[in-house]
Amino acid sequence: MKRFGFAGMLLAATVLSGAASAKTLVYCSEGSPEGFDPALYTAGTTFDASSNPVYNKLMEFAPGTTNPEPGLAESYEVSDDGLEYTFKLRPGVKFQTTDFFTPTRDFNADDVIFTFERQLKADNPWHQYVAGAAWEYFNGMGFPDLIETIEKVDDMTVKFKLKRKEAPFVANLGMDFASIMSKEYADKLQADGKMEQLNQMPLGTGPFEFVAYQPDAVIRYRANDDYWKGREKLDDLVFAITTDAAVRYQKLLAGECHVMPYPNAADVEAMKANESLTVMEQEGLNIAYLAYNTTQAPFDKPEVRKALNMAINKQAIVDAVFQGAATPAKNPIPPTMWSYNDAIQDDPYDPDAAKKMLEEAGVTDLDMKIWAMPVARPYMLNARRAAELIQADFAKIGVDVEIVSFEWAEYLARSKDKDRDGAVMLGWTGDNGDPDNFLHTLLGCDAVGGNNRAQWCNEEFDRIVNEAKVETDQAARTKLYEEAQVVFKREAPWATLDHSLVVMPMRKEVQGYVMSPLGKHHFSGVDIAE
Repeated sequence: MKRFGFAGMLLAATVLSGAASAKTLVYCSEGSPEGFDPALYTAGTTFDASSNPVYNKLMEFAPGTTNPEPGLAESYEVSDDGLEYTFKLRPGVKFQTTDFFTPTRDFNADDVIFTFERQLKADNPWHQYVAGAAWEYFNGMGFPDLIETIEKVDDMTVKFKLKRKEAPFVANLGMDFASIMSKEYADKLQADGKMEQLNQMPLGTGPFEFVAYQPDAVIRYRANDDYWKGREKLDDLVFAITTDAAVRYQKLLAGECHVMPYPNAADVEAMKANESLTVMEQEGLNIAYLAYNTTQAPFDKPEVRKALNMAINKQAIVDAVFQGAATPAKNPIPPTMWSYNDAIQDDPYDPDAAKKMLEEAGVTDLDMKIWAMPVARPYMLNARRAAELIQADFAKIGVDVEIVSFEWAEYLARSKDKDRDGAVMLGWTGDNGDPDNFLHTLLGCDAVGGNNRAQWCNEEFDRIVNEAKVETDQAARTKLYEEAQVVFKREAPWATLDHSLVVMPMRKEVQGYVMSPLGKHHFSGVDIAE
């Protein structure tokens, strides 16, 4: 794989000097991708570096919305019984020609079937091409039990046959795990004995093609000359991986990057006052939470979890970490999402009552770990600071907390372990605008050992959210999801922490950037003013 020196890359980009004719946008990303095959992962940092620039899906979300629209599928039809989805594929779409592969044919049905069957079928040679591949989204959303078959009707038509109705199915196909891969490229890698390169050197149909990655430093892309929507105005796209928000800000001010995510809340007012910057804001479709391991004592008792929740001063976290640019969370879905149950009463902040409840549950001298994320996320800008606040809160009720953390990819992998100790801090930004993407994906029994970091399988909750998946009437689905939130609040597998405002600072020269309510960072359609 080609590698480029970090300093040399930025110099070569001639970022804001105008000395080169090529237009290069530098994005100061907050972390490193876990890999470049988006179906293997669930983190937004990974999707920003893989699915968003390199790939397309059958369905896409209209920019700035949660509305699915045709992508690589030109159109689709649904059978009267809701069990068959037939997709007409877009003709003339070309896969990228890169330094490492030259395609000989256009996108067709074989690519769609390869993309999904490698996740569906355990006997597929690509099912475990990466050691421990869990296909976390595909499995956690119940797709193995949903899809009966995927059939090639002809070169440009694919039919999905389902075992049951699935209300969010079309929206789900716009999610990152459904990024369409090149079967021809995969076949070549398999023949060459280099299957692992599918996760290291990605190739798709998207707006930018992968050039090189220097781990933990820089990723380089260039415009796809054959992009089916038309070539991008940018010639080159560079991800300068910069984990510290203060350093990202300094690079933005110095012109070493054009766009940065997740600024420190304390810096936002100064950013807004700087005439060289534009600061976009949007209510986040997100939730930050602390997931107890509900399979381990004493966290297997709802009354213990409720007691700990009552000890957390969520407003203090909002004030200290977000400078007030967030709201304390009481439900596992954000208030901007349909079916949000506002009638639910949050657990009060009451340390005295929390301590008494623990004593009544027979819990004394509790030692526990709280896991704090090593990177900023839209829903939690500074997990270490939030964990320290919770540590202090728990000390008031006699609970001793050790804060632990790991490198981001390791943190995500370890936190899925069913035997994980303590409580892990994480969060979620909606992938498709549907409550199912929070309630089933994060808390359903199918997601235990994956996205369900609480390892919580509650039969009542699971029955409700699975019933909601097959219900097509939105009013009826709303009632079910409202009921599910009541069960969640009663059982308390999480401490719900906050819903945040998302802030995106960028140089004034950046034009055409559209914030995504799904928390993604897209650079298709973006330009830099001369």
